[in-house]
Amino acid sequence: MLRHYGVDLLDWHRGRLSSRRLRVLVEHLPADSSYARAVHGEQADWTVTDHLLAAAVDHLAVANWMFATVHRDEDAEPADYPEAVPRPSRANTESGETVQAVAEKRAATPAEIVAFLSSPL
Repeated sequence: MLRHYGVDLLDWHRGRLSSRRLRVLVEHLPADSSYARAVHGEQADWTVTDHLLAAAVDHLAVANWMFATVHRDEDAEPADYPEAVPRPSRANTESGETVQAVAEKRAATPAEIVAFLSSPL
């Protein structure tokens, strides 16, 4: 909050920042914020443009593979199918959990938030 808006989160606790304003600021934090990275993981770094470029590269690689496969000698070894550009995953492949489930596990309870904000500095 401080980095992007110049607003101290403790201002909410002190009564200088309304809950509505805090919610609006959090909802509109940019993709490179720590909050977005904590909630969305590496997907926060990928824009629509990045996904489209990765798709274009994948399609071009497949088209080149198809061209090379069709125009190879019959005795030649077939070319390996191209691998896709690695993308951020929507799920944790080790445990099978979705990004939303991981974010909910890491979310603080209201009691934990009050305890944190009430602690002396």
